[in-house]
This record gives sequence, structure tokens and C-alpha cells, in this order.
Amino acid sequence: MQAWKDYQEKNKDRFLNELLDLLRIPSISAKSEHKADMVTCAEAVKQRLLEAGADKVTIYETAGHPLVYGEKIIDPSKPTVLVYGHYDVQPADPLNLWNSPPFEPLIKDGKIFARGSCDDKGQFYMHVKALETMVQTNSLSTNIKFCIEGEEEVGSPNLATFVKANKELLKADVVLISDTAMISMEHPSIDIGVRGLSYIEVEVTGPNRDLHSGVYGGAVANPITILAKMIASCHDENNHITIPGFYDDVVEATTEERKLMAAAPYNEDEYKTDLGVKELWGEKGFTTNERTGIRPTLELNGIWGGYTGEGAKTVLPSKAFAKISARLVPNQSSEVITEKLIGYFQSIAPAGVTVKASEHHGGEPYMTPIDSKGYKAAAAAIKDTFGKAAIPVRGGGSIPICALFEKELGIKIVFMGFGLDSDNLHSPNEKYDLFNFYKGIETIPYFHKRFAEM
Repeated sequence: MQAWKDYQEKNKDRFLNELLDLLRIPSISAKSEHKADMVTCAEAVKQRLLEAGADKVTIYETAGHPLVYGEKIIDPSKPTVLVYGHYDVQPADPLNLWNSPPFEPLIKDGKIFARGSCDDKGQFYMHVKALETMVQTNSLSTNIKFCIEGEEEVGSPNLATFVKANKELLKADVVLISDTAMISMEHPSIDIGVRGLSYIEVEVTGPNRDLHSGVYGGAVANPITILAKMIASCHDENNHITIPGFYDDVVEATTEERKLMAAAPYNEDEYKTDLGVKELWGEKGFTTNERTGIRPTLELNGIWGGYTGEGAKTVLPSKAFAKISARLVPNQSSEVITEKLIGYFQSIAPAGVTVKASEHHGGEPYMTPIDSKGYKAAAAAIKDTFGKAAIPVRGGGSIPICALFEKELGIKIVFMGFGLDSDNLHSPNEKYDLFNFYKGIETIPYFHKRFAEM
């Protein structure tokens, strides 16, 4: 609609400046020293929702960080869209790898460089500005509810409690999420699924104190060496995960789905160049897109122990640690896989060390049916603004709350993300293209229009 386009063009600079203000708040949910920043960011989200036209916005306290709920109800008889997003961000470490300070947004080459620019402040804020656009042009065709949490990056530990206690408040006809990516702006796509997650930490203890590596080396098991061997044993020569029972519940993709994935644009040379690697690595027998979409994985996220400071210290450490995550595919259970991971590391520990393994958090995989009204509305909206059909793809990331929403609210989820895989999510120099930000604001009103029509 021309009125949407005119309003957005007139206010685009303000839209951007408001987002930049949000990005300046270091809302890092994983670090306790940012607790006050989390409250500040929640208050800012509340204020922006009210300014955009929400009739009611409430900050709900949880056992962790606050959750922001807002709504614009125009007619109870009309369909209701529940928008989910998160205002918390990943830690910015390592800071020395950023080309500009992570919480001082920099616009360069048409991109916003800042922590949270794409994941997920830039993406959920598109919905706030889309609401404003529809309210100001008197063209809102659905009721809209917002659930913007502050704990997604730490596994949404308190969201389940909130959802179960507020089913009537959150009652809707579809959940709309922009926390995913497209293949490219030239090849728009819609994620039809996200993987689940199992995240554990392993602690290996050897001697009761750090030892002199000359005096005790060769006589006492080194926890770092043992941990490295344990981790290396998790994959075989074909990069197949060796943990007993890991693949038991995996639903294999059909030949038809693999053909559909193969039809998506992909240039391996460009992929490698972008990442600065000479060769790719992964499970034998599967393509890169399949490895990151339809196959489960096991990755080492962090490892430490001993002396890592400046200079040398010849020490045999008492302890070594690792953080390990598994991405899961349909039919795999995060609870089951977590139990298998913990059991595996405990079972292969040699007698010279003790192993303690514990869960951090997890989440279930989720698939969106392409014959649902929500998916059809998203596909139609993208066709409206991009002028071409969206390609259905499977996302490699995880959004832990998806299965929870469907179970508790009885509604389907639609992913309509505008990020790119190259946006450095969870990495230094995270970015979000201005074009993508504005394209999202342009497209979202069409989703509401199409969904209301259906």
C-alpha cells in the first residue's frame, strides 16, 4: 500500500535512530553485571511499543530478567498475531576482534555494526515500526500482541513459567518470529524449521592442586590432555558423531526435501572465501546446506584450563573445562540427548581423573507446516515486496521456545527473518544491512494484511 511506503520513507531516519539507541544498551543476559542494563533495555522497549501505538504494555518480572508484553487489540473478532522476539544479546567477547566498539553502533557500507543489530534487536524492532506504520495509516487488519523477552540467549529458562501462567493473555492465532535469516535479498527465503539444542559443561579434575610439570609430568594424568582426547573421540573419521544412541530418533529427510534444498542457490567458493577457510568440514555423505539444516551436530564452544596468561608457566593443571553443544533435528529430544552427552563423558573417563558434566540449557527442534495459513501469509507478503517467491529452507540455529509456544498455546509458528548467515551472529563485528531492516518494515504489514484475508 502506498500509504505504508510513504510513511516509512518519511520516518526512516527516526526509525533507524531509535534502533541505534536500543543497540547502545549492553543488555547481555549471560553476565550478572549487566542486570541493570537489562532493566534499562526492557523499559526502553516498553516505551517504544507505547509510542508505536500499543494500547497496553507491561513489564513482567521473572526469576531472571524482565519480559515485555504489549498489545494492540482493534477487534476481538479479528485474527491475532503474537510477535515474539528478544532484547537480550550475546556477550561481545573477544572485544579485541571488533573493528568498532560493540555497543557504539557504527554505520558503514550500508550496514549497522553492533552487538544485537541482527540478533535480535534489529529484527524485533522491525515489528514495532511496522505496528506504528499500520496504526498511523489507519490500516491495521489484525490484533497484535508482543512478547519480547530478555533471556533467549541463555535458553529462556523462565519463559515456560510465564507462558503457562498467561495462556489467556498470550492467546493468538499464530506466532510470528523474526530471528532467522534469508539466503539473500536476491533469493528471499523462509525458514520452515529450526534445530533444537542441548548444551552442557564438562569439568575434568586430576590432582588436588596444580603441579610442576617437570616434577609430575608423565606420572599424573593431565586433565587438559584427557579432556582433549575425550572430545576428539566424539567424532569418527567420517565426522559422524560416535556417542551411542545419538542418532536413534533422527527423522531422515526425504529425497524430495533434499532435492528442494539442493535447488537453493549456493556457491561453495564464495562460502569458503567469506569464512576464510580453504576446505569445509562435516559429516560425510551430506552437503553443506544439509549439514547445517537437516543433520544434528556436536560442537565444542569453549575449552580452558591451566595457565593462559602472558609468558610461560610450566604447570600440570588440576582442572580442565569445556562447553559443548549439540544441535538437534526433528524427533530428537534435548532431554534425551543431554542425558546421553553427560553419560558419555562420565563413562569414558579414565581412572586417573574424575569427570563432572552438567546441563546449561536446551530446547526442542521445530518445523513449520508449509500448508499453514501463517506460512502462506508470509510467503504471499514476501512475494508482494520482493516480487518473487520465497524459497523454503531449514535454519541451523535454535529458538528454544518454539515447541513451548505450540504446546501451551496450540498455535503454529512462522519464521520471517531478514538477517543473513553472514551477519556474524554471536561473533565479533555483528552487522545488519540497512536495506534488510527497512525491507522487513516494508514486508511485515503485508503479512498482517494477508493473514487477515486468510
